[in-house]
Amino acid sequence: MRKNVTETRRRVIACGNPLMGNDGAGASVLHLLMELNPEIDAVDGGTGGLGLIPLMEGYDKIVIVDAMVGIGERAGDVRVFREPPPVRHGTLALHEVGVGEAVTIARELGLALDVVTIGIEVGRVEQYSPVLDPAVEDGVKAAYALVLHELAE
Repeated sequence: MRKNVTETRRRVIACGNPLMGNDGAGASVLHLLMELNPEIDAVDGGTGGLGLIPLMEGYDKIVIVDAMVGIGERAGDVRVFREPPPVRHGTLALHEVGVGEAVTIARELGLALDVVTIGIEVGRVEQYSPVLDPAVEDGVKAAYALVLHELAE
C-alpha cells in the first residue's frame, strides 16, 4: 500500500523519572496524552540517552518533552527548542548522553530531521518522590498544550 504524500508520521517522546520528583514532568505530560489523546503515538523515553535514537527512526516529526534545569526564570516555565537543547554538563560516558546530544546524533545520522524539544523548567529535582511541585504541574499543562500545537502544525 502506498503512503499518502500528505500523511506524516508523528511521535511524542516523553522523558524523565516519575520517582524523582520534578524530573517526572515529562512522564506527567505522557500520562495526559495517553489519557486524553490515546490516538497520538506517544512513548516513554525513560531518562533519555542513546535509547532515544531508535525511538525517533522512521518518523517525520518528533516532539520530545523533558524536565530541564536552567532554561527558565522559575519552575514551571516552558521553552520550545527547534535546535537541540543546551547541554548543562560534560558527557563522561555513553549512558550519560542527554536529550540534546541524542537529538544531535539522530540528525547527523539522518534519522530525525524535524525534532522539537519542549523543556519544562523544574528548578530542582527531589530524590525518591512521586510528587511534582505545583508550579511544575502548571508547566506540565502548558507543555501538554504545546505538544498538541506542535503535532497540529
